[in-house]
Formats: sequence, structure tokens, C-alpha cells
Amino acid sequence: MLNKISMSRRRNNGILFFLVMLFASDWSAAQMSYSITEEADKGTVVGNLAKDLNVNVRDLQTRNLNIVSGRSKKYFEANFKTGELYVNERIDREEICLNIIKCTLNIEVILSDPVVHKRIEVVINDVNDNAPTFAEKSFSLNISESSPAGERFLLPLAVDADSGSNSVKTYKLSVNEYFSLDVQSGGEHSASAELVLLKALDREKQATIKLTLTAIDGGRPPKTGILQIIVNILDVNDNTPSFSKSLYKAGVYENAPIGSKVIQLNATDLDEGENGKVVYSFFKRANFNPSDIFFINEETGDVSVKSELDYETQSAYEIHVQATDRSFLPRRSNAKLLIEVVDVNDNTPEIVVTSLMNPVKEDAEIGSVVALVTVTDKDGGKNGETRCKLVGSTPFKLNTNYKSYYSLVVDGPLDREARASYNLTIIANDDGVPSLSSTTVINVQISDVNDNAPHFLESVINIYVKENSPVGANIFKISAVDPDMNENAKITYSLEGDAKNIPVTSFININSDTGEIISLQSFNYEELKTFQFKVQATDSGVPPLSSNVTVNVCILDENDNNPTILAPYSEHGSVNSETIPYSAESGYFVAKIRAVDSDSGYNALLSYHLSEPKGNNLFRIGTSSGEIRTKRRMSDNDLKTHHLLVLVSDNGEPSLSATVSIDVMVVESTADVQTQFRHVPIKEDNFSDLNLYLLIAIVSVSVIFLLSLISLIAVRCHRTDSDFSRYSAPMITTHPDGSWSYSKATQQYDVCFSSDTLKSDVVVFPAPFPPVDAELISINGSDTFTRTQTLPNADKVRKAEIAFV
Repeated sequence: MLNKISMSRRRNNGILFFLVMLFASDWSAAQMSYSITEEADKGTVVGNLAKDLNVNVRDLQTRNLNIVSGRSKKYFEANFKTGELYVNERIDREEICLNIIKCTLNIEVILSDPVVHKRIEVVINDVNDNAPTFAEKSFSLNISESSPAGERFLLPLAVDADSGSNSVKTYKLSVNEYFSLDVQSGGEHSASAELVLLKALDREKQATIKLTLTAIDGGRPPKTGILQIIVNILDVNDNTPSFSKSLYKAGVYENAPIGSKVIQLNATDLDEGENGKVVYSFFKRANFNPSDIFFINEETGDVSVKSELDYETQSAYEIHVQATDRSFLPRRSNAKLLIEVVDVNDNTPEIVVTSLMNPVKEDAEIGSVVALVTVTDKDGGKNGETRCKLVGSTPFKLNTNYKSYYSLVVDGPLDREARASYNLTIIANDDGVPSLSSTTVINVQISDVNDNAPHFLESVINIYVKENSPVGANIFKISAVDPDMNENAKITYSLEGDAKNIPVTSFININSDTGEIISLQSFNYEELKTFQFKVQATDSGVPPLSSNVTVNVCILDENDNNPTILAPYSEHGSVNSETIPYSAESGYFVAKIRAVDSDSGYNALLSYHLSEPKGNNLFRIGTSSGEIRTKRRMSDNDLKTHHLLVLVSDNGEPSLSATVSIDVMVVESTADVQTQFRHVPIKEDNFSDLNLYLLIAIVSVSVIFLLSLISLIAVRCHRTDSDFSRYSAPMITTHPDGSWSYSKATQQYDVCFSSDTLKSDVVVFPAPFPPVDAELISINGSDTFTRTQTLPNADKVRKAEIAFV
């Protein structure tokens, strides 16, 4: 059951660790300690985490309990149901902590919400699973028969892979009459033994003595190892070489070159000749052969370096040396040589990065953990102490968690639109002299969140569309931008608003993907001049963000309406008649033709032309006023009835026109002159002073009124041009010399006077507001005029007139 839980938790380990680090804001450096024996069965309970951490068992899973060991094998796991820490892998103390007295495994226990970080030290207790062994099965010892009682002979040590109380604790020697065994306790280390001669030997009685040495460890039950000792009894060399010290100490730097001298040993022998010459040698013990590492000069006793040393592998060597004379029956003495390897700063710090959150969301909170950084240095002392830092100015920083453990956290706001990734450089230095360093680069990717709404490049968009455009025409393409990416930047468009209380969707439609605006009907300028709506751009993020833009559509006029002749005259096909006296002078007012055009601008600017019978050159018409007057006095040769055809045409492209026929009849007396809807004053032959004063007064009043009217029109045009929000459709309205203009849309009328009209004339006609692009027409005098077109201001109006083929 525990194995199944372990497998399940291992699969989710990465996710749990990620969530814990994401919300980590505080660390606790408190440490707990457990102990367990090696080779414990899988599932063996080490301790109760829930109890020791003071956490409810039901909260372990919700708070994402996670165990980090920093080793390739995960020796321990937690049971989320019971809160117990149990063994997950086979633990071999000799594999983990060979030749180390205290063996520990350190693990990190992390809980989130709130964050709890505990360091747990698990002491691995040794079990007696290894028996003592000797390097060789037998050992030969040559002893002179002259050796005095009490002389000691060093015996090979047994090796036990176990430690502590399970290591070699004592030795036993088989029963004999010549030798006893002196066992020297090693404390926490293995014991050693010496063979002690009890009485003088007699080679002649027994040349060889066979003994059995048994090594016994401290386990329960104890385990043993056996060495066969063969004692060869030699004859007479009665002086033994003697070392000047029983213990020699020396130090050597780990980077000392091969051949470097370490120490010189010194031993003397009181004998003479060959029996007094001393030979130095190393004594091989157990599985360590000093000759593999060091060289000893057998004549001088100089000890030198033979192979490369490494403080991180072994910091000290305990070597047993022998001094042996050259006698046929050599005698020897023993001493200890302790060589300490001095550390040099020859290892750079090692940086290990465990990524927890990559990519990092751009809205990640400050303090969110991105990765764990561990720094190790194989050197010792100051050379092994490290410092770690983050290089450069970035929205990240390193927090120290525990000694050489660090966490890389967010330290400032992130913005993917400004920067999508960071290459973070981490440098670790040790405290050696000179200091060594190492560098690693972490690539952190920033993932997008929907934090930007679509936006339009313009706050208001003005579109110009010609009337009578075909249905389904693409009149404009709306475009918005979103600096986010992928779905967060995918924009859809929609319409909002009404036009004159009619849903704008009855006029136009918009492609939600491309933003293309399509007309659903053909527009008529005379019915609809402008309308306004809003386009909303919405991204596809969660939640979606949107923005609006106001769109003003102005319908441009086309010349699709003919001029219309107004009463009292009808269009062509009906009979209209006027009378003039035979005595009429040149310039005599005959009639005034009035016409309107439903179009605007130049399309509504009308001009009047007169067609008379061939040979008749009696009448003229004002091109802009439509007034018919006589060009000269009557003659007896002139006809009594004149058939006139008046052509009224606009200035559109192409020009449209209308005609009206008028029969002008010449009568003998002014009393017979008939007018319709007006009174024509009778011209007097004598021009009195009263008439002169009256004329001057009328002209003055007319001029003042005309100037006031022009000023009023100019002010209104200026207001309209400065305030485009009214969005009146383009229309030209002119009233030179009392010309007539009409609009169905406004149904408003002004009063206009003709300055050169002899007859009183009051006319009402519409006065539409001049739009921003209206044409202003100024009368230069008589029947001539100039045209000036005011186009939309480029800073206010988007130049987007759509032409249709």
C-alpha cells in the first residue's frame, strides 16, 4: 500500500513542488532529527511529520507536502494519510557513508499556504552486516630466537566495512605457550593487535610456530575473521633498529608536484655491519597500500609524493613504517607516520538550478519563486565557503534560504509586451585566495496574460460614401491592434448604436474577423446625410477586454435630381404668359423664373438660359437670378407675341436641366399689363425728387439688410466649420440676386431680395446649414460669380471617400 502511495506521489512531485514555490514567501531554517538503521525494509516508518510539524494530517495534501533530498535516489517518502515519513529505497550505510563515523541523510520538507520549510537530519545507524576481513589469508613473521620476552610484533589489521560498535573491537589468539596478544582499543575506530613474546624461543626445539588470529567485531551477534600466522624462528641478531619518534607528523599541499619531499624518518641500530644497517619500508595494512601514494627511500628514510593528492578525496593518511636491519636474521621496529593533506583552492563552486516555474506569467506576484539554486564546493574551510549573486538589473533576485541554498524570486513587475524573456546570469564565488568562481545562465520565459485591451489608432473615424453606392459594397475597413499574443490578441469586431432611432445594422454590417464594413442598402443623400455608430473591438482573452471607436458616415451627394420649376410657372408642356407695354424701356422687368434642385453643392447651383425665335433679340435673362428683362425698346417690326423657352440647368457632372415656355405679349397701354402674384409699379415719365429720395432710402435699407444677411451667413458657416459634430451633409446654398434654392430635408425658408428688380419681390425658400465641405459662392456683380470650395479639415476628418465603379 505504501509503495503505491509513493509511486503516486512521485508522479505528482514536480507539480506539488511548483505550487509550493509559487506562493513561497518565508522560510524556516529550523531542523529536526530522526534516526533509522540501515537496510530497513521499504515502508519502515522513520517518524511522524504531521505530529512533529504540528500539522493536521488532512492538511498535508492540500498544503502540497513535498520532500526534497538533493540525491539521485529518493530514500524517503511521506504518507499523506498518516503523516508518517517512511523508507522508500534500500539504505546501505557503507555505500552512502564509507569510513564515516556518523552517517546522515539530509532532506528538506516543504509545506505551502502558509509556507513551512524544515530541514530534517536522518541518522543512519549501522547494522552488523559485514564480517571483519584480513587482506591476506596468512601472515609470515620471522622472529629471532634471541628475542627477549616481552618483545612485541605488529600484526595486520582486520577491516570491517561497518562502523562504530560494529567495527573490529578485539582480537583473539589461539592458545600457545610462546605468545600472547595485546589488543589496543581504537575507540570509535577499529582496534589493533600486537603479538607479545612470553618467553625466549628455541629454534632447535621448534623452528616454526603456527597461530590463528581471530578478529571480532562489536555486533550482536558478533562476526569474526581469521588470519593464519606463521612464525619463523631465526637465529641471533640481538639489536633492533629504533626510531627517533614513535609518531611522525607531516603536512603536504594537495597540489604538491610528484617527487616532493614530505618528511625524513630516522631509525638507528646498535649492531655493527650488516646487522646495523637500517632499511626503511612501509607496512601494508588491510586494503591500504601506502606505496601507491608515497615513496620511501629505503636507505635515507625520505618520504616523497608518488601520485597526485586530492584533499577532497582523502584529507589525511596514517602510515605504519618499519625499520629493519640487514642481518641474515633481521630485526625491525615500527613507528607511525601521520601525513595531513593541506587543502588548496582548486575546485570552483558548482551551481545546480532546479526550475520550478518556467515560463513565468507576466502577472506573477513579487516574491513568487521561479527556481531553487544550490551551490556546492568540494574544497574545505574557507575554500569551500561560497557566496552567490545575480548579475545585472532584472526584475528577479536571489534569496538565501539555508547556507548554500537560494531561491530565485520575482522582484519587480513583469511585462511580456516589453520583454518576453530574460537570460539571468548567476555567479558563485568561494572565499579562497585567490577566489574561484563559476557562472550559469538561466533562461526565463515570460508568458502572456490578457492585460491589454484592443485599441484603435484614432478616437473618431470619418467615412465618406457616395450616395447610390451598390448594396454589399465594402465602404471601409476598421482596424484595431492588441499588443498581447495568441488568443489574447485575436480581435473580433461588432457594431453598436442606432441611426435616427433605426438600428445601424439595417444600414451596414461588419465582418467580425476582418473589420470590413459592408453597406446593406444604397444610400440616398436627400433622405439621409449622416449617421453615427460605434465599433467595438474585443479580444479573445479570459476575461475578454474591449474598446470602442466612434464612426461618422457622411453621404456625399451625386447629381441625380433635375431642377424643378416653381410656381407660378410650370415646366415645359404647359402655357405660361406675361404681358409688357409697348413703351417698355431697355431693362424692363418681364418675369422671374424660380427653380430648385434637391441636390446640394454644385449639383444644386442653377443657371438660367433663354432661347428666342430666330431673328428676335429683344429679351435677356439673368444667368443666376432667372429674371427676364428687355434688352432694348420695342420697334414696329417686333412681333406682338414672343415665344420664350427658358432652360434651367444645374452645375453637376453631367449637368441636368428643366425647361419652361413663356409667351410674352406686347400691349399698347400699361394698364393692360397683367402680372401674377405681384404688382409691377408703373414707370413715370417724370422722375420727381420724392421718388429720388424714396429710391435712395430703399437702396440704403436693402444694402444694410443685405450686409446683415451676409454677416449672418458667414457667422453660421464659421460655426458649422468649427463644430463638425453636427455632420451636415455636403450642400451648397446660394442666393445671389434673389436666386431660389430648396431642400426637402430642412423645410426652412429665408427671405431674399433682388437688388435690381423693379418690382417688389418677397420669396421664401429653405436655408440649410452649410456643411464643412460646402461651396461658398460670391457674387462679383451683375450675373457673374466665382466658386470657392471648402474641403474637410485633414486634421479633423479622415480622408476616406469611397468611389464606386
